[in-house]
Amino acid sequence: MAHTISLSRTVAAALLFASCAVAKTSFAQSDDPLMKAMQAELEREKAQLVLPGMQRPYFIEYRLDDFTSYEAVANYGALTREEQGHQRIVRVNVRIGDHNIDSSSGRGEGSVQLAPDDNDPIALRYALWTATDDAYKNALRAYSAKRAAMERFQSPSAEQDLAQQKPLVKIEPLRKLDIDRAEWRKRIITASGLYSSAPEVRSFAPLVQYSTANIRAMVLNRYLVNTEGTAVRYSTSGYNNAISVGTQAGDGMRLSRDNGSVAVSASELESWPAFRKRVIDDIKTLEDLRNAPLVDSEDYHGPVLFSGDAASDVMNRLFVDNVEADRPDMGTAARTTGAYASSYRARVLPEFMNVVDNPLETTFAGRSVIGAYTIDDEGVPAQSVDVVTAGKLQNYLIGRTPVRDFPISNGHGRAAPGAAAHSSSSVMIFTATNPLPPAAMNQKLLSMAKDQKRDVYAVETMGGEAPRLLYLVHPDGSRQLVRGASFDELDNRSLRSEIIAAGNDPYVNDMLAALPQTTIVPSLLFGDIGVKRANEEQQKLPYYPPPPPEK
Repeated sequence: MAHTISLSRTVAAALLFASCAVAKTSFAQSDDPLMKAMQAELEREKAQLVLPGMQRPYFIEYRLDDFTSYEAVANYGALTREEQGHQRIVRVNVRIGDHNIDSSSGRGEGSVQLAPDDNDPIALRYALWTATDDAYKNALRAYSAKRAAMERFQSPSAEQDLAQQKPLVKIEPLRKLDIDRAEWRKRIITASGLYSSAPEVRSFAPLVQYSTANIRAMVLNRYLVNTEGTAVRYSTSGYNNAISVGTQAGDGMRLSRDNGSVAVSASELESWPAFRKRVIDDIKTLEDLRNAPLVDSEDYHGPVLFSGDAASDVMNRLFVDNVEADRPDMGTAARTTGAYASSYRARVLPEFMNVVDNPLETTFAGRSVIGAYTIDDEGVPAQSVDVVTAGKLQNYLIGRTPVRDFPISNGHGRAAPGAAAHSSSSVMIFTATNPLPPAAMNQKLLSMAKDQKRDVYAVETMGGEAPRLLYLVHPDGSRQLVRGASFDELDNRSLRSEIIAAGNDPYVNDMLAALPQTTIVPSLLFGDIGVKRANEEQQKLPYYPPPPPEK
C-alpha cells in the first residue's frame, strides 16, 4: 500500500519540474538559489500534500544544513591525519493535527536526506520531495498511535504540542572556512613534538606516552523555511586548537593534560607563542603529577576552592542540562525532566548568585563567544533569559515545545546538523552580587583551614567528574599537588547549600561541539565537599623505554 500514500513518482516529478518556473510564494524572495528552491518546494507541498481521506499537514518545516569542516592531527611531531568535509543535509518536519495535539512525540520526528553539494534547484527539490513524503507517512502513523495512547490517560497534558510563533524573515551573510592551513599544520606538528625537542622539557621525553595536537574548524550555514511564513538564513563558525599529552606515574596511574583554545574565528585562537607555552606548561605539570603523592586514603569532608575553569565543568555537568526544558513522557505529571523538574521558583543556588542565558552576548571581556546566535534553530529570535535570580530558579530554557507554565519559546530551540531541535543553553553567565577578588577567595579558604586546624583543598582543573589538578592547601598558605582523587557528594544539593563565596574572576568556557555553547563561571568556594581516593585499577608500565629522540 506504500504507493497510495503519496503521488506517483512520475506524476510528482512532472509537477515538480512544471512548478519550478512558476511557483509563487508568500515569502520574501532571496537571490540564494537554495532558499528559492526550498521556498518553491514548500509551497508546492503545502498545496498538494494530502492523502485522500487523511488529514492535511498543518505545519511543514524545511531545514538545510550546509556544513563544512576541517581537521588536522599531529602525533609525536608528525602529521598523522588531515581531512576536509562538506555535506548538505535536509531535515523535514511534517506535523499532523493542530498546535494543541499533533503527531510529535519529542523523539526527533521527521525525515533526513542528504542534499546535493551543488546549487542545482531541481536536485535539491527532489531531496526535499522524498524527505517530505517520508515525513508525512511517519506523521500519519505517529498521530494515530498518539491518539490511541492518549486514551489511556485520564488527564492529558494541557500544554500545546507546538507553541504559536510569529513568522520571521531574515537573511544573514554566508560564512566560509577561513584558516591558514599551512601555518596551523606547522604549529600542531611542532607542538606535538615539543616533548622531545623543547629544551625546557626534553629530560621528561622518555616518560611521555602520547603527545597529540590538533586543529579543528567548522562552518554551518543554515536555511530554515516553514509554512507559517518563516524564511531565515544564518551561520555559525568555530575553531579549536588543542594539545593532549599523557604519561603514567610509577604506580601505573594514568595521567594526562588536555586543553586548548576555542574561538569564533581562526584569528582569535591563541598565538603560536601562547600555544607553545601551553604545551610546555602541560608537560611540566605531567612531571609534577607523576611525582605527586596520592591523596590521603582517609575520606575528607570540608572546604574546597574551585577555580573558574573547574567550576565551569561542575556547572555544565550539574546545572546547565537541568534548566533545559524537555517535555516528560506522556502521562507524567512532572513539568520537565532532570534534577530541577520540581524546582521552579525554588532555590537551586545560594541567594547571592544569579544566572542569565543570553545568546545575544556576542562578546565577553573583549573576545567573541562561541555560544552566541541571533536566531534559534526553530526560527525564533534569540532572547536573554533570567534563569536564576537571587538563587531561585525563575525560568527554564525552552524551544517551541511548551512545558507547564512556559507556553511559548524563549528562543532556545537548537539543533545539531541534521538533528531535531531541542532546548539548549547558549551563553550562560553565572554572577554573584558580592563577588570577591581571587586574593580574598584564597584568604577565605585559608581562614577556614586555620579555624578547622587542618589542610583543605583547591582544584584548578577537572578531568570529567574528577579533579585533574588538585592541591592540598596547608594553613600556612603553602600548596602541595596531589593525585588520584575523586569528589564525593558534589551534587545539586551542594550547589544549593554549600557554595559560600564566589569570585570576580569569570572564566569563559567555550565548547566547540555539535551545539556550540559557552559557560561563564567565576571561582567558587564550597564549604563542605567530600574528597576521597579514587578507586581505579592501575595499569602496568611499559616493559621497555620508547625510542630515543633524535639529537
